[in-house]
Amino acid sequence: MTTAPTVPRELTQARLDRRAHVGTQFLASSPYTTADRVEESVQRYGQRPCLHFGTQSWTYATFNEGVNQVAHAAHALGVRRGDVVALAMENRPAFFFAWFGLSKLGAVVAFLNTHVSGRALEHALEVTGATTVIVGSECLAHFAATPGLPAGLRLWLWPDAERAADPAHHALCALDLSTQVAQAPTHNPPAEWRAGLVAGDTAQYIFTSGTTGLPKAAVISHARWLMAGAGMQAIWEIVPEDCFYCFLPLYHGAASMSATATALTAGASLALRRKFSRSEFWSDVRRYQITMAQYVGEICRFLLSVPPAADDKNHTLRKMSGTGLTPEIWAQWVERFGEAQIFESWGSTESNTSTLNLDNRIGSCGRVPFWEKTNLRLVRYDIANEVHPRGADGFLQLAEVDEPGEAIGMIYNIPDVVAGRFEGYTSAEATEKKILRNVFAPGDAWWSSGDLLRADADGYCWFVDRIGDTFRWKSENVSTAEVADALGDFAGLDALTIYGVQVPGHEGRAGMAALVLLTGAVFDPAAFWALATARLPRYAAPLFVRLSATADMTGNYKLRKVDLQREGFDASLVQDPLFVRDDAARTYVPLNPQALAKALGG
Repeated sequence: MTTAPTVPRELTQARLDRRAHVGTQFLASSPYTTADRVEESVQRYGQRPCLHFGTQSWTYATFNEGVNQVAHAAHALGVRRGDVVALAMENRPAFFFAWFGLSKLGAVVAFLNTHVSGRALEHALEVTGATTVIVGSECLAHFAATPGLPAGLRLWLWPDAERAADPAHHALCALDLSTQVAQAPTHNPPAEWRAGLVAGDTAQYIFTSGTTGLPKAAVISHARWLMAGAGMQAIWEIVPEDCFYCFLPLYHGAASMSATATALTAGASLALRRKFSRSEFWSDVRRYQITMAQYVGEICRFLLSVPPAADDKNHTLRKMSGTGLTPEIWAQWVERFGEAQIFESWGSTESNTSTLNLDNRIGSCGRVPFWEKTNLRLVRYDIANEVHPRGADGFLQLAEVDEPGEAIGMIYNIPDVVAGRFEGYTSAEATEKKILRNVFAPGDAWWSSGDLLRADADGYCWFVDRIGDTFRWKSENVSTAEVADALGDFAGLDALTIYGVQVPGHEGRAGMAALVLLTGAVFDPAAFWALATARLPRYAAPLFVRLSATADMTGNYKLRKVDLQREGFDASLVQDPLFVRDDAARTYVPLNPQALAKALGG
């Protein structure tokens, strides 16, 4: 793998300054909102393609007509500015029509995870205060399986031609919204219907894609959504001829903020797919002439698992943006599918700071050319004691070059300025838990990411691990992300999860690898031992291996670890094959008491 020459700091900063300049244009007091963005896009790009889905396409003008019909229908049913309406629907055009139609009324739209039911669904409705839910028939069964729905909650059904609901569940719904939408006017609703709404008001609630516990509802203002779109349009250099591939779930920020907001800002189009498909990815790219795609988690690894084809480099995809692309997978991707501008980044839906790799530096999640030009800092974190060490002056300490530190963002509290704000969550308690105070000066406040990054001498940042995922074994800190990066190209691997497990009688946690193999692949324990010990220190090479049939993932293709960690290597809980490292035999062997004692030196 070759490393690209270091780009001069000034050139990288000049590109970052474009986004910073755009951010200053969005003021909290401005009356310009999401609805205005839609209507302005129609004025500028009315006859250009806006949305593709299967064999159907909408221009900006016809897209807006569908949005307007929802606005008129929902208004007739009593939805007003400030009302919270939840949306439970998979990726399909109706999601956009409902979302932006409600925005034209000044309502707040709460995006619900399409996989949740029971307590998780009850929680989502409670923390957002939604009084109405537009529910696709593909999600109606989740509501039927949730007995504790809030009293008085109204469900409005939107049927799905692909996935009809059980007729017995229809009684849960007060009406079929799609019928009323079809009969509603197509012209823009009066702007007076959202009079008083400003950009600093809440536009959406987007739930964090956390891998443990109940997710939090992040507050997204109109200004934040608009700023994301305009900033990305400038820095990604998106033009009307571009087409985004939208297969990540719209209920998460990557698709609904980065992709959708950027496309509408630039007059570009969106090719919408219900769910990610590794077998259909490239046919969709060629069919819709897609130029820009997002990736998260394991997406790129999955695409590399498809057998090579003669036309692998015959496509229009030229730009990609996302998180979690390891150096090995990155290099394999470019070699197989051709050169592309890859914007690897770090941040989150709710973060007030971020990093972005503009230089195609393989493996880096972004660059800070000049630290004085950003509100991001990396501060020392004691993993063993789970605290931030403070210096003699009582304040936190900056991490040194190449030293892992927690990424934090200074919270700006400047009247009318949205950039740098931490808009937080619907829960004041959850919001406060993410704020560090008295960090570098009395009374200052910083957003706490919970992520460990390191920055090299050139300002390139590298994701190390999530705090809580990093563990100690043999008195050494082990980054699960770095172990996963080192082992990610193991032959036959489809998904890999690295985590620490407790070992009775031993301090810390030992490393464990849960492997999901491609269909037909056979686990070669000696080859895995050779790869792990060649690339990793002995303390970091996984002590245990678990062969799983499927990977436990979030809806956004991030690997979950909580159940794996809880089960550990307990044979009474784990039905999957388990192995333990045998260094003398230079392999991994089936786990049994004797093999475990040998591995632990007993």
